[in-house]
Parts: sequence; structure tokens; C-alpha cells
Amino acid sequence: MPVIDVLGSPMYYEESGDGVPFVFLHGNPASSHLWRKVLPGIAGPARLLAPDLIGMGRSGRPDLPYRFADHARYLDAWFDRLDLRDVVLVGHDWGGSLAFDWAARHPSRVRGVAFFETIVRGMSWGELGEGPRSRAELIRGPQGEALALDGNFLIETAFTGGVLTPLGEEEMRPYLAPYQDRDSRRPLLEWARSLPLDGEPADVAERVERYGDWLAGSDTVPKLLLTFDSSPTLLIKEDTAAWCAANIAALETEHCGPAGHHAPEDRPEEIASAITAWARRHGLLPAPAASARG
Repeated sequence: MPVIDVLGSPMYYEESGDGVPFVFLHGNPASSHLWRKVLPGIAGPARLLAPDLIGMGRSGRPDLPYRFADHARYLDAWFDRLDLRDVVLVGHDWGGSLAFDWAARHPSRVRGVAFFETIVRGMSWGELGEGPRSRAELIRGPQGEALALDGNFLIETAFTGGVLTPLGEEEMRPYLAPYQDRDSRRPLLEWARSLPLDGEPADVAERVERYGDWLAGSDTVPKLLLTFDSSPTLLIKEDTAAWCAANIAALETEHCGPAGHHAPEDRPEEIASAITAWARRHGLLPAPAASARG
């Protein structure tokens, strides 16, 4: 797996293939490991890249507060070090937010954006379902630090309760391995406390508002929203999907069946198939060659 120095710290990423760069951005508390079953299903030719965000997975852990702006700064430098242009972005969870943010600030370098289970707009506490609201209150409250830092609560609950089929011990090991002590888990806690609710945290709410303007106005950039059902952990349900259809330019929506919030664990083949078909419709991937007749 490649690794490059980014602002004085190593950033790891998966890479395969050649062609138009497709960049897959994971969220919290995941890593590029999230995409392991999706990437083989993207029918190229394409250059497939999936970084570990700074402070996460196998990337370095510099002394940072790990706010949204810190992740965006390191991701900017990673894109620049690889000189990535004409990019198709694929984002899940905070990876979707970072994809929107990067696209809004680098519009000439983006060819398309596919996303699911991410933050498309600011939310209110009242919009959260009972389960997500209770979890957010717990993590933001006085017990949150002990839960998130003294053990691997965030990862263990994400990949047991945040999926329809809980991961077994062997499947969990790559997610757990990078987080062996309190300090290593701080980026995960910061992300968990960053969901913009009723305008707080203000710095994140401002980033979401800014990229929302780009999502609404970028009518020459094709976008794909993947939706799912059958799980109370889902972030984008019917009402939010309808909001996206009304407020995001050049958007197509594809339903991919039942899944939890961490949908690549439940529906990797469907995700890959939907992205491939969408990319082909918009010339982001070449159409398959016609089979030869005997």
C-alpha cells in the first residue's frame, strides 16, 4: 500500500488501476478498509484511490485538534501531492462532507460526486431519531470521553449496531488495530462530537453551509445519491433524500436496498454497481466494449 509524506506526516492510501481518478473517502470511525469490497466492483478502467484520513487507520497521528479544518487541510495536501485532477469523488459519512468541501473549493478539478449516508445540510436535535439522538447526547456529554477513549466503544458499536449483519472478530480486527490507546482514539471522538446540530459546532456548520451553496449551484457536475432502508441507524432517510432531490443540482438517486449506516459492509456489490452505471451514463467511465460476434 502506498504512503506519502503530507505536511510532515505519513498518509496511507489504497491504489489500483489506471484512468480517471476515483477517490473514495471514508468516515468515522472507519478507514480505507471500509472500501475493500466496493473497489473490486468498480468496472474500470479507472484509477481507484482510498486514503486513510489523517489520524485514522494507518495514517500518521500528528499533534492536532482533529477538527474538520485539520482533516480538510491534510486532504488538500494529499490531493496536491498526487496532482489529482478531473476527479470523481465518492464519500460516506464524514468522507462525504470532506468530498463536498473539497469540491466546493476546487470546482475545476471535480468531474462528479457520488455520496451516501453523509451530512448534506445542517440538522437540528429534533430531526434525529430516538436512537441517534440518545447516542449523540451520550457522546457529547460527560460520559463521552470515557466511553470513546478508554475503550473502542465507537468502533465496536459502529460495526455491530451500525450494520445489518454485525462483523465478526476477524472482520473487526483491521478497524480496531490502529487504536490501542486513548490518544489514538481522540480523532474518533472529535468526529463523533462534530455533527452540526442547531448550528453547533459553529465551525462545522459554516463549512456545511458553504458546500451547500456549491451543491445547489454546480449544475454541470453530475451527482449520485445512494439510499438504503430497513435500519434505524440511517442518516439519510426518505425526507432527507427528498430534500436532496429538491436542493442539489444535477442529482440522481439510486436505491440500493437494506443496509445500516455503514452501508459498504452490507451492500458493497450494489454500491459498486450503482456507481459504475452512473459513471458510465455520464462518460466518467468508458462504456463496456461490445462483445465480438462469432
